[in-house]
Amino acid sequence: MTPLFVRPPDDRAPAALSRPPGEQTRPPHPPVERVVVVIPVHNEAERLPSCLDALAAAATAVPIPVETIVVLDACDDDSALLVRPHLSALAVDVRCVGAARRAGFASAGTAAAELDTTWFATTDADSTVPRDWLVGHVAAADAGADAYVGTVTPDGFDGWPAGTDERYRREYDASPGHGHVHGANLGVRASTYRAVGGFAELDADEDVDLVDRLRAAGAAIERGARVPVRTSTRRAGRTRHGFASYLRDLAGDRPGEAAG
Repeated sequence: MTPLFVRPPDDRAPAALSRPPGEQTRPPHPPVERVVVVIPVHNEAERLPSCLDALAAAATAVPIPVETIVVLDACDDDSALLVRPHLSALAVDVRCVGAARRAGFASAGTAAAELDTTWFATTDADSTVPRDWLVGHVAAADAGADAYVGTVTPDGFDGWPAGTDERYRREYDASPGHGHVHGANLGVRASTYRAVGGFAELDADEDVDLVDRLRAAGAAIERGARVPVRTSTRRAGRTRHGFASYLRDLAGDRPGEAAG
């Protein structure tokens, strides 16, 4: 199993919003006034249009400015041609999902005075967010969350061994207070993000590493299930130890077995 499905031993509270003792007395954050969404992309021409369409719909559902930054990491397909003119595109050659997410948020140019009213959200190019995705993130932030750690919904199990979908449903906790971490559905207040150092330049588990540091810093984390992101169940993922790797482990990685 991968860290996607490991609940930290001191994070077992059933409540969706987990705060350490005494944190409730902290002065509240101001409302979110701006959202920055970062999508790391490595050769995703097939799936990127659906991802961007879904993000465009989510952006229209919130009454605040939303900037979407597509980070094109060592792409040698047509991904760059699919980035719409009103979006921001950043080309890097780091071949590292953590470094790509980090570069995207660094390019947002958030002024110090805006950090506490800016929300950083990230998803993946093989995923489609629901229309109320940013509504859910901003609502969590305005209710006092420093970070939102959301769930995902698989887009189907065609081609996988029989029983993989049942095993997934049995293992996956899609309820508030869950213990999963997905880069496809993750958000954090810009001031909190900067305080913990942002995404590390890791080529795997960069999302888990960030959430671990947020917890260690005493951030208020909402482990929400209200706005799950639909994500690809492809066998070959873009990162080691990511969602595709978890599904292969779950299926027993048995090539040639009858598909479910």
